[in-house]
Amino acid sequence: MATAKTRTVALGQPTLGEPEIEAIRAVFESGWVSGAGPTCVAFEQEFAAAMGTSHALSTSNCGSALHLAIQVLGAGPGDEVIVADYTFPATGHAVVWTGASPVFADVRADIGTIDTASVEALITPRTVGIIAVDLVGQPADYDELRLIADKNSLWLVEDAACSAGAFYRGRPAGSLADLATFSFHGRKGITSGEGGALVGSDDALMERARKLHTYGIAPAVSREGSTSLAVPSFAEIGYNYRLSDVQAAIMRVQLQRLPDLVANRSTAARGYGERLADLDGIHLPVVLEDRTHPWQSYLVTTADDVDRDKVVMALRERGVGSNFGTYASHLQPVYGAQQDCPVSARLFRTQLALPMHANLVEDDLDWVATQLRDVLASGEVRR
Repeated sequence: MATAKTRTVALGQPTLGEPEIEAIRAVFESGWVSGAGPTCVAFEQEFAAAMGTSHALSTSNCGSALHLAIQVLGAGPGDEVIVADYTFPATGHAVVWTGASPVFADVRADIGTIDTASVEALITPRTVGIIAVDLVGQPADYDELRLIADKNSLWLVEDAACSAGAFYRGRPAGSLADLATFSFHGRKGITSGEGGALVGSDDALMERARKLHTYGIAPAVSREGSTSLAVPSFAEIGYNYRLSDVQAAIMRVQLQRLPDLVANRSTAARGYGERLADLDGIHLPVVLEDRTHPWQSYLVTTADDVDRDKVVMALRERGVGSNFGTYASHLQPVYGAQQDCPVSARLFRTQLALPMHANLVEDDLDWVATQLRDVLASGEVRR
């Protein structure tokens, strides 16, 4: 099915420009470029307000934010944490880093977020918490999860890696659980290349997380202006999970861009829906009426008679960025998981990501739709 590439549409693409460059220049001129400095403080205040929480802590990535969340909420050897199965394995890894064991729950067939019935069935005396994942940004069922968590005295974490700009029943992603974590990786809706954040409104939890994220002491910026020599002491082992002030400068601009970026992605998603609604061989993504999707990715699901892997490779040959959706974590050998998650396993086999970013234009959408139609019309991708 090889065909000449006449144009290329990237799977993902950041929206960065002169405002970010100017923000970096200001940090360079300030002389404070390392982590957890004044620019990080400013970004954290702005990000917390945008996410509807009292506190935000900028981190090196979403994985480190997850690790901090689980650590301060309480999990360790012998404990179990129920984790949404259909997710990048950083979610399960963060549980393992604490010494606890991830127990993977199956997901909803329509939107791929954690299935509440599966959660309830997996609770044991060893269970201490639940981590829901907002699949490519669409929030999970947090009201129902909150009831389950409270009934069983469990904590609840929102893995909002892809969710900046999303809403659930009128509430912003990040404010939906005890703690929430975000990613600023290059393919996310807002980005500094790498980075993340932990957000929450519990003063004690966030204060402890802040110390753990800087080796176990308060960050140096907190000692600026002291009239005496402040020598911190180390009471517990912490980590170097800081975001640099250079990255924080980028994120301050990206946060200002967020409404426009979500609007552009939403326009692209509607455009795909209009162009692909009648296409035989794929199912379009479902968006529930009580939540707002920020469209970090656009995932379609192939029909049973379509070989997803062949579709991805054929699209790439035609210059259309494409990939599988995400991982069925319980199938990854590193975990040795005992759970059976058939819905997640099926999505892992059948979902594919089409180009999605805020820079897409109508011609890009036309090109992607045309190439996907041609690929599916070919008998080479049919079983």
